[in-house]
Amino acid sequence: MQSLKITVLIAVGLLIAVNTYAQQNNDPVVSLKTLLNRVDQNAPTLLTDSAAIKIRRTQAAETHSNWLPNLRLNYQADIGTNNNVAGPYFGFGIIPADSKVRAESNNSAVSATVGVAALDWEVYNFGSYGAQNKVANSDIQVEQNQFASSRYQLRAYTISNYLQLLRLHDLLAIQSLNIQRNTEILRSIQSLAKSGVRAGVDTSISEAELSKARLNYIELVNQQKQVQLQLSSVSGLPYQSIVPDTTAEMTLIGQSAVVQSLNPDTVNHPLINYYKSVYQNSLQREAMVKKSYNPKIMLEAAAWGRGSSIDANDHFNSLSTGLGVDRSNYLVGIGVSYNLFDIRRRQLKLRTQKATTDYSSQKLAEQKQLLSISANQADVELETARQRLREIPRQLKAANDGYRQKLSLYKSGLTDIIELNAALNILYRAETDLAQAKFAYSGALFQKAVTENQVNTVLNLLK
Repeated sequence: MQSLKITVLIAVGLLIAVNTYAQQNNDPVVSLKTLLNRVDQNAPTLLTDSAAIKIRRTQAAETHSNWLPNLRLNYQADIGTNNNVAGPYFGFGIIPADSKVRAESNNSAVSATVGVAALDWEVYNFGSYGAQNKVANSDIQVEQNQFASSRYQLRAYTISNYLQLLRLHDLLAIQSLNIQRNTEILRSIQSLAKSGVRAGVDTSISEAELSKARLNYIELVNQQKQVQLQLSSVSGLPYQSIVPDTTAEMTLIGQSAVVQSLNPDTVNHPLINYYKSVYQNSLQREAMVKKSYNPKIMLEAAAWGRGSSIDANDHFNSLSTGLGVDRSNYLVGIGVSYNLFDIRRRQLKLRTQKATTDYSSQKLAEQKQLLSISANQADVELETARQRLREIPRQLKAANDGYRQKLSLYKSGLTDIIELNAALNILYRAETDLAQAKFAYSGALFQKAVTENQVNTVLNLLK
């Protein structure tokens, strides 16, 4: 582990110019922890998921009120005839009630009033209300875990882009050095060409290499802005202000021993908790299906009053006499209701819900396996990245020495522009290999941290 730190420090020493480039940028840096806090507060996806939790809570409050009885108040005043005949019929909901049977039809107008207060209450249904409430509470838990899962995935997305921004920052610094070297070579060639030591064709080749380096720089700037825009869309920060902390990668590399001691947090893992809550919700729905077809005990009560312009002796009085209440009654009863065909409906509904529960169980097992595989992949990537970081400083030192030697030989007229450009390309490749190795190490580290739900532990290393 000590050798890893030493070799990395060598690499840092060889890239002092890169650090100088970073220090020339006067914009305040945005740490990864600060950026993640901004994302937690301002990400549109999380704001939407937060609203969805409120919807589930209001739905649960509505479900908790399902036990309330129905108390209906009705009143009507009518004018019409009062003729009837004996015999049964289905009313179809449109034939008015008329109870008096007379020897002859009488088409005189009659007034009548009726007022009814009716109570209808399902007082007991053998646990159906309780099952409904448990499902409603479980729906809230699922939505809350969905929010936590979205936050978890969004943080992983933010970390990935932040590391990309660090990589592009390093590549821009390297490309800036490459432009400086090509400019230095071009000036040397122009000086030698004026004195007749070098042919003019070397100037053209050098100018082409310099132009290529500038075009690569322009493309890297474009890529950097694209990543900044993506981070801006989830954090609410102006994209120009999202400048990464360039010390983060080296800090993490220096804390390699702490990284190796990370233990997976499966108890509070957002993805695992989400799929667990979906599974538990499905089990609660099974219980609700079992109880929703149970018998129902009903409490029925009614009180009503009637008035009519026809008196007890069947005299047709003035219409105004029918507007009051002449007779009043009440009725109270308890009943049991059960549909025998609900037995079959319950079996079919329960079979469907059990299939859904089995699917949720399989998804939970699948997610656990995927996280385990991802953690193993991250461990492999971390070890590979450590090996690269041990070897690359040798490559970088040799490439830098080779370039300096070739530049001295070229100025002395002992080598040509082709060999000098080849040495410069080797140095450029070594520097980009180091930047890529740092990115790979940080990426593997955060992949492990995200997979094992230890992001906050890693962030605490970046104080």
